[in-house]
Amino acid sequence: SADIEGNDMMKFNVANIDVSKSCKDFTINLKHTGKLAKNVMGHNVVVARTADMKGIDADGIKAGVANDYVKPGDERVIAHSKMVGGGESTSVTFPVSKLDGGPYSFFCSFPGHSALMKGTITLVP
Repeated sequence: SADIEGNDMMKFNVANIDVSKSCKDFTINLKHTGKLAKNVMGHNVVVARTADMKGIDADGIKAGVANDYVKPGDERVIAHSKMVGGGESTSVTFPVSKLDGGPYSFFCSFPGHSALMKGTITLVP
């Protein structure tokens, strides 16, 4: 598993997450260390192919906060957490077998956040 933090300055404290190929499932734990509410400065973590980020982001804005800014049933999304506000935490677990090919990224799909709140996911032996 990996622990990451998001803050009110639209930053994650981690730029890369290493995922071992030998793991069956992988969990990302997200803690919002800021103070602002989720409707103002909410954060989530979305895992997807790097090339799909922009499209997932655009469709997520239309999906709205009720859907955690992720289009329901979006097959480009490998995994995503719920949206959390300041002081809250969440986690998401996904099968490592879904990471084939790549490259992969993790990002926040709150409108406008993915420009700064993103990082890479690297499969390691």
